[in-house]
Amino acid sequence: MANIGWDTGRVHTAQVLGPQDNDNQLSTMNKVQDMFLAFIQQFHLNGVYIYRDQLRQNTMLKKYFLDVDVGHLITFNQELAHSLTQKPAEFLPLFENAVKLHAQNSLFAASRKEVDVEDFQVALHSSANMIKIRHLNANSISKLIRISGIIIAASPLTSKATVLQIRCKTCQTIKRLPIQSGFSGVSMPRTCDSNGTEASPQGCGLDPYIVDHDKSKCVDQQILKLQESPDDVPVGELPRHVLLSADRELTNRVVPGSRATIMGIYSVFQTKPGKGNNAIAIRTPYIRVVGINTETDATGRRRTFTDEEEEEFIAMSREPGLYQKFANSIAPSIFGNHDIKKAISCLLFGGSKNILPDGMKLRGDINVLLLGDPGTAKSQLLKFVEKVSPISVYTSGKGSSAAGLTASVVREPSTREFYLEGGAMVLADGGVVCIDEFDKMRDEDRVAIHEAMEQQTISIAKAGITTILNSRTSVLAAANPVFGRYDDMRSAGENIDFQTTILSRFDMIFILKDEHNEGRDMTIARHVMNVHMDRPSETAASEISIEKMKNYISYCKVKSAPRLTKEAAEKLSSHFVSIRSAVGHMQDLEGVRTSIPITIRQLEAIIRISESLAKMTLSPRATEEHVDEAIRLFKFSTMDAVNAGTMDGQTRQEGAEEVRLVEDAIRRRLAIGSQIPTAVLVREMESQGYSARNIERAIFTLERQEVLQYTSMRKCVRRQRM
Repeated sequence: MANIGWDTGRVHTAQVLGPQDNDNQLSTMNKVQDMFLAFIQQFHLNGVYIYRDQLRQNTMLKKYFLDVDVGHLITFNQELAHSLTQKPAEFLPLFENAVKLHAQNSLFAASRKEVDVEDFQVALHSSANMIKIRHLNANSISKLIRISGIIIAASPLTSKATVLQIRCKTCQTIKRLPIQSGFSGVSMPRTCDSNGTEASPQGCGLDPYIVDHDKSKCVDQQILKLQESPDDVPVGELPRHVLLSADRELTNRVVPGSRATIMGIYSVFQTKPGKGNNAIAIRTPYIRVVGINTETDATGRRRTFTDEEEEEFIAMSREPGLYQKFANSIAPSIFGNHDIKKAISCLLFGGSKNILPDGMKLRGDINVLLLGDPGTAKSQLLKFVEKVSPISVYTSGKGSSAAGLTASVVREPSTREFYLEGGAMVLADGGVVCIDEFDKMRDEDRVAIHEAMEQQTISIAKAGITTILNSRTSVLAAANPVFGRYDDMRSAGENIDFQTTILSRFDMIFILKDEHNEGRDMTIARHVMNVHMDRPSETAASEISIEKMKNYISYCKVKSAPRLTKEAAEKLSSHFVSIRSAVGHMQDLEGVRTSIPITIRQLEAIIRISESLAKMTLSPRATEEHVDEAIRLFKFSTMDAVNAGTMDGQTRQEGAEEVRLVEDAIRRRLAIGSQIPTAVLVREMESQGYSARNIERAIFTLERQEVLQYTSMRKCVRRQRM
């Protein structure tokens, strides 16, 4: 029997069924085929003949396809199932022949006449243990394996000949050559079979055959690239990938970004001769796909849940205080930041996606920006979200390019064809993208995600490829202010230094300041010590486990799509009008427009937050209570950032003017080279009517300008220069 997949352009033979003659070998193959036929005809569960019914239905729909659970085959005949998993390339064609034979017999019984049906394809799925891509080795070759990962590239469909018809140019002799699935090929005979016979007395010469393409038999074939899941990649190593070859009904099942479980035959093929790959005995591995199961739906969410899980989640949704309990379970080792944790809880659940009658889509995913001083645990929050989100990708701004975030066009070395490889936003479709050091990204790279954040698509027009990829993902970004630390003397726009176009796409913007407060500092220090001393009784232990949170988020996303009630909608619209008028009044006082805009996008943001709060408890309606909490969160985040234009009840202009007056007063009070106790200087300035906060800011500014210098452990200040 031909050995499959070892050479392109060569056919090798090997004994596979022991030292038997041809008749015995044929008899053995017929017996195996009869056993497969018996399985299709006789296997049933609770009186339902699963595969007989599936085959009848598919035949009537002209779908020449049968999906088989290997577990059912083990129940029916354990030895047959073992043979199929150990030698799938030999036994799968027999299985497909048995399916075709059963379909022919069924049609003959129905119509009482011979009917010719197409070749059937058998797809397999199983619950066997999965093998990681990096654990595939030579022992797995030619075996049936089960692996999972992320599809990162999918080629366009190509036609592969399964039976090649060739014809002699001289004597017109026709010959048909079978070709196996996968990357295996076939070599053309160098001489004609009729050389030196009556049909061709002088011989047909060398290489007489030409291919009749229109009379050859072809099937669809697609090349996929599967990359291991981020969870399986050890720290410090690059993720590995493997090529997949899918044909017939298994093509066009997945797109880049899909998470899939693959059943396939681990095979090898000879690459084209070139530098470094001329060795005959060295082959490139690939997987010939015999089954694809996408564990998630088109939006990246789990499809099925057990009855026990559903009961547990429904009971969990009815618990009082679930919202607070869930927020407390977000990064419990990080002290405080309760409203930020509540906002992250809303981000994980997301709102409801709307598709309007005219086809316009309104996103349901929530985007959050954390902007603040170093040491405020922004990156730790991002890392926790990466662990708890069912689908997530973590990336850093400096190490992310526009192509790495969206998609890149890559040329396949062997075929020289272009294909797309999805970036972080595509791979996180249906989940969360955590972007750390958001401010360190180059502007041209940051612009690439504008479309992805609002329209939730990525448009590609490169190298002749024009297409649109889905990126239905939430964005959780962390950034530092322009000057390293947040400067209260400057406006929010000067501190943030992001374009208005990208700020308007964030539903909530949190400004985290590392303020000096002795009581708060002591509490944080005690909390950190307890964490390091491993005293969970005194630290905030997680109330819900990460795995349970992950599954509950998936369940809520699948089962719930809440909508606003009429009363909640009216309340929300009136609040939005009041927020807009307040912002307009503040802009009139400042004389400049705020860099954080309050637009209709922010109204939609509050709607999404309300829907996510309702989704958290599996509520079908977002009520006034949900709207109240959504408005509170929005005011604490984005509106707080907008109102960063006031300092201690003064407008920024008034505060900056007073700080300049204090600076002049200090210069007049201190001669160059003179020194004064800090407490005395502050007391003298306060006696002149200046606020303590502005005096502190003035001293800080003068110290940064090297006009003043602290001495005696910051108890005194000395005037150094003008």
